[in-house]
Amino acid sequence: MSAGDDIIRLTAADLASRLRAGEISSVEATRAHLDRIRDVDGDVHAFLHVNDQALEVAADIDRRRVAGEELGALAGVPLAIKDVLVTTDMPSTSGSRILEGYMSPYDATVVSRSRAAGLVPLGKTNMDEFAMGSSTEHSAYGPTRNPWDLDRIPGGSGGGSAAAVAAFEAPLALGSDTGGSIRQPAHVTGTVGMKPTYGGVSRYGAIALASSLDQVGPVTRTVLDAGLLHDVIGGHDPHDATSLEDVWPSFADAARDGATGDVLRGLRVGVIAELPDSGFQPGVSLRFRAALDAMAAQGAEIVEVSAPHFEYGVAAYYLILPAEASSNLAKFDSVRFGMRVIPHAGATVEEVMAATREAGFGDEVKRRVILGTYALSAGYYDAYYGSAQKVRTLIQSDFDAAFSQVDVLATPSAPTTAFRLGEKLDDPLQMYLNDVTTIPANLAGVPGISIPAGLAPEDGLPVGIQFLAPARQDARLYRVGAAVEALLVEEWGGPLLDRMPLQGGVA
Repeated sequence: MSAGDDIIRLTAADLASRLRAGEISSVEATRAHLDRIRDVDGDVHAFLHVNDQALEVAADIDRRRVAGEELGALAGVPLAIKDVLVTTDMPSTSGSRILEGYMSPYDATVVSRSRAAGLVPLGKTNMDEFAMGSSTEHSAYGPTRNPWDLDRIPGGSGGGSAAAVAAFEAPLALGSDTGGSIRQPAHVTGTVGMKPTYGGVSRYGAIALASSLDQVGPVTRTVLDAGLLHDVIGGHDPHDATSLEDVWPSFADAARDGATGDVLRGLRVGVIAELPDSGFQPGVSLRFRAALDAMAAQGAEIVEVSAPHFEYGVAAYYLILPAEASSNLAKFDSVRFGMRVIPHAGATVEEVMAATREAGFGDEVKRRVILGTYALSAGYYDAYYGSAQKVRTLIQSDFDAAFSQVDVLATPSAPTTAFRLGEKLDDPLQMYLNDVTTIPANLAGVPGISIPAGLAPEDGLPVGIQFLAPARQDARLYRVGAAVEALLVEEWGGPLLDRMPLQGGVA
C-alpha cells in the first residue's frame, strides 16, 4: 500500500491530527485524494468538476501553518461539495443542463465557512437534477455508481457526495437533504449522513428545491467527522431568514462523549409501530433489529411508539415539494441567467422560455414542476397543497407525542439496500417510496442521522440505521450515533468500509 493509500483511508479527524503534528502536509493529503479521483472516478463518476486550484489552496494552508498561524481544527483537510451549493471558483449546475457552466458571483455560506476554516475544496459532486431523485440517475451529466457495486445506485439526490466519501475520494463532503438526500445515500454506501435541525445550518447559496424542507449537512465516514464538519458550517447566518439564532454546543465534543461515555444505559429508544418489518427488505430489518438488540444489551430501553400519520408523509411530501419547486424553479426563465434557447428568429419571450425549459430541464424536473403548479392552481390549492400542509402539522404532532415518551426514535434509513441502475427509473412511485423513513424528519424540521448498521446477508450491501431527535437536539444524535457506531465497529472488528469488495479498482 502506497503512502497515498494510507492517507486517503484516514478519517478526517485522524488526518487533521497528523496535519497539526506536521506528519503530513495539506499538499500531500490533497494530492493523494486528487490521485484517487483520477484513478477511480472514471468508474464512480462522483465528481462533476475537480478543482484545479486545490493544490494551491493546500499549499497556502501549509505556509500559514509553518508561519505559526492559528488554524481551524480541520485546516488542510480536503472537502467535496455537492453541486447544489454555489461556488465562485467552480461551476454550479445543480446537476442540470439549464445551468451548465454557470459561475456564481458568491459562495454559499457553508462553502465560505469551510474555506475560512481552512478546508480544501476538491470539487463539485454529482446529484439528481435540482435534488429531485433518490438514485442520482436524474443528473443531466450521467449517473454516479455505488463503489460497493458499480451496477448499483449510490442513493440520491446526493449520491455523488456519498460515493466520493465511500470510495475514499474525499474524507468529507457537503450535502443537502430535502427528504433524505443525505441520509439515504449514507444508508446505501456505508457512510454517515447528518440532516441538522431545520435552520441550524444556513441555506444561503444552496440552490433551492423546496425552501421549507431543504437542509445542508455533512457526509462523512464517522460520526466524529460529521460533528467536526457540522461545527464548521453550523450557526446563525443573517443572510438566511430561516436561520436559527441558537448558540450551538460543539457537535464534535458530543460525538467524543458518545464514543467514550455510557450514553446508551437508560436511553429510551422509540420504534415506530406504523413502520412494520414487512415493508422492508429482510436484510435491512435484520440489521436494524440486531442494532437495537446491541443497544439493549448496553442498557437502552426499546419502546414501541405510535406515529399514525407517518404513513401519509410520502403523499404530503410529494405535494409540498413540487409546489415549492414550481415556485423556486420559475427563476430559470432564459432571461436572467443560465441556458437560453431561441427556437426561431423573432421568437417571443414566452417562446424562448418554453424552448429553454424544454431543452434545459430533465423529465423528473418537468414532472414535479407540472405537479406542483397543478397543486397550487385555483380550485385545487385547498384540496391538495392545503391538505398536505395539514398532514404536515399532524406529523409534527406525532413527533411531539413520541418525544414525550422517548429520547430518540430509530428506524431503518431506507427500505432496501442499493438497487440496480435503471431498476426504478420507469416507476417514479417506487422511487418516491424509497424515502418513506426519511421524509417525516424534513416535514417536521427535526434532526436525523444515518450510521452504518452492517451488511444485508442476501446481497452483502450496506444498511443504515437512522436516529431522530427533537428539534435543536442535534448534539443528542451525535452522542447516540457515536455510541452505536463504536459498539458496532467493535462487533465487526473494524469500520464497515474496510469490508468493501474490490470493484473496478475502487476499493
